[in-house]
Order: sequence, then structure tokens, then C-alpha cells
Amino acid sequence: MFLSVVVSIFLIGGVIGSLSGAVIADKFGRKTSYLLCGILHTMGGFCFVFCRQLKSVELLLLGRILVGLAAGLTTSILPMYLAEVSPTKLRGTISTLCGLGLTIGVVVGQIVSLDQVLGTNGSWHYAISSFTLLNMFCYVPYALLPESPKYLFTIRDDPKGTLQAIRRLFGENSVSDDYVILQRENTATASISSDSEQNFKIADSEPATRSMWSVIADPMLRLPLILVCALQGGQQLSGINAVFYYSVSIFESVGLSSTSAKFANLGVGCLNLLVGSLSPYLMAQYNRRTLCLISCSFCGLFMFCVAMMIHLMDAVPWFNYASIAAILLYITFFQLGLGPIPFFIGSELVELSARPAAMALGSLSSWGCNFLIGMLFPLLSSAWGAFAFLPCAITCVLLTVLVQLYLPETRGRDVSDVAVLVSKGFKSKVV
Repeated sequence: MFLSVVVSIFLIGGVIGSLSGAVIADKFGRKTSYLLCGILHTMGGFCFVFCRQLKSVELLLLGRILVGLAAGLTTSILPMYLAEVSPTKLRGTISTLCGLGLTIGVVVGQIVSLDQVLGTNGSWHYAISSFTLLNMFCYVPYALLPESPKYLFTIRDDPKGTLQAIRRLFGENSVSDDYVILQRENTATASISSDSEQNFKIADSEPATRSMWSVIADPMLRLPLILVCALQGGQQLSGINAVFYYSVSIFESVGLSSTSAKFANLGVGCLNLLVGSLSPYLMAQYNRRTLCLISCSFCGLFMFCVAMMIHLMDAVPWFNYASIAAILLYITFFQLGLGPIPFFIGSELVELSARPAAMALGSLSSWGCNFLIGMLFPLLSSAWGAFAFLPCAITCVLLTVLVQLYLPETRGRDVSDVAVLVSKGFKSKVV
């Protein structure tokens, strides 16, 4: 019961952080919100360090909810910030860095939790607080980071600050077509001149920011919101966390000792990181829609294979090894599209005024589905055995259908052009 509380309070914090992301990002700016994420992570880390010495369960729970809040804010704000400071041609490449950082964190967590490192009864609190050292790196470049030019231009109505941010990002004399597009998004009239800051013109055709409810109620945003929430939630329901939950027992079933199985699981995490490190290149070279279709369809196939092979491994001995191969192939195809794309697809489907709310709803979907997996998968596994993976396979199939019918290609396209394609809801023609 206590373990369930410790797990669930982190996920609840993630949900709250996701819901708060839109308001915080618009009120304080993307850069300051990024700093807030770092501060909350650091506070949570210190709670973990001292909870054992002080024998305080309350401090442990406080740390879990603080880190959950920080994680929810991070998944809502950071992909949006990365997309907004990127030129159009590099937007997908740079936006994948949030997901790549998450994958690195998984591997680091697997390493420090090994018995040979910090995964013992006497040092577990250092293991769960070790991320604090990595978190310190977010403070190092903070003074050098510019605010999002889009945020300054459209929401803060600060032409001078916008031009300064652009020049910090791209150089003193770098105001070219990419950066004109960067500022024109979600405004009716805008012009930028590198010689004069007086040439900025902003139209008042629509509000700079929109409430969560106005975004949800807007029929033109219905399909984009469904896509964002389905992809982020489906990323969790597709089974990636369930695979890591089950992989140690699968390795043990083929004869590995408990220690060797944990090292093999670390190898799975390293494969996840290796393929994930290709994401920036893949996003730059290949269409999002194509990658997403390939990823979702093959993830569904290999998840089904994992379920059936684990179920039949007693009857067919070589299925032990085949199930491991299916898991490795699942992870490979997951990182081709379903892993990185949901983190930033909202920034390519939704224009600036509604984007914080859309990203917050997507993050909420992700954390909500993460909560469902954390609570239900162990119960389903106990009741259904290997067939607990079948709902994950079905999720991948449904995502494949959704992407095929309704996800437009967004690579290299202005967000305002993409928004028109999905503005008619399920009557939209996106191909």
C-alpha cells in the first residue's frame, strides 16, 4: 500500500504540473518556467537526500510530489520552448532533445540502481536523488539562454526584446526568412528589418493567449488536440514502461541470474538510448507522418509477438530467446517515431496563442496514461499473465489508424499552414 502511495503521488504531481504548464508558461515566460522546473527538481532531490537521515516519510513524499510537479511542467514547457527558439528547418531536430534527455535519464537511473552502485538498503536515498547532480547543469547555461522570440513578440508585445532574442540566437545580422516566419506565426501582420526596430507591426486579430477552456471548446482545434493527446497518451499506453517492468523476469526465464538479468535490462536501456540518439537525424531527414506510421505499426506487431511468445514459452523453449528479440525490435521501432514525436508534435500542429494549453493537455494525457499503466499493468499481469501486453498492442494499432487518417505532414512547414489542414475536425483532408 505504501509503495502504491509513493508511486502514485509522483504521477499526481505530474498531472498537476501538466495542468499548470499553460498558465505558468504564458505568465512568466518560457525561460523563467524552465528555471522553475530546475528549482523544483533540486528541492525534490534534497528531500530525498535527507529523508533517510531524518527518518521522515513525509519528506520522502514531499520530494516525490515536488519532482512530479517539476516533471509535469518540464514535459509541458521544454518541448514548446525548444520548438519556438528553432528555425523551421531545424525545429524537429532540436525538439527531439527533450525526449532524448528523458531516455538518458532512464539509463542513468538503471545504472545507479544496480546493487553494485547505489541500489542497496544503505544507499537507496542517494540513488533516487542522484539526478540532482545532472539537474545542476540546467543552471549553468541559464544566463546565456534567450527568451522565446515568439513569446516576446506575440504575448509580451515586445518588439525590441524580440529582435534582441533573435540576434542572441542566430547572430547580430541574422534576420532571414526563417526568422521572419518565426515572428509572423499567429499574427496577421508582421515585418522585421535588421536595420530598424520600428518596422515591427503586430495585428490584434486574435488574443495573444487563450484559456484552457477556450482551446478545448474551439471546434477548429478539436482534431489537433485529439492528435496531441492521443499521441502523448498512446506513447505511454503502447507498452514501453511495461516492457521495462517485465524485461528482468524475461531475462531470468532464459537462465540468467538476478544480477545478470538486471545488467541485461541495462543493455535494453542502452539500446533505447542508442536508437533514440538517432532521432535528431531522423527528424531532419524523414517525414514525421511516415516515421510515426512505421513506428506505431511495427510496435503493435512486436508487442503482440511479445505477448504470445511469453505466453507460450513453456511449450516452445526457443520462444524465450525470441521474446527477447521481439522486445529489442519493439524498442528500436518505438524510438523511430512513437518515442520522440509526441513530445513536440503539438508545437507543429497548434498556433502560438493556443499552444501552451495544447501542450499542457498533451502532457496531462501522458501523465494520466502513465498513472494508468503504473496502477493497472501489475494487476493485469497478475490476472492475465502475458496477455496484459495485448491492450498495448491494440493501442499501437489504433494510433496507426489515427495517424494514417488524420496526421498531416509537418516537417519544414509553417504552423499556420498546418493548422488550416486540421481545422475541419474529422472532415479534414490531410493527405
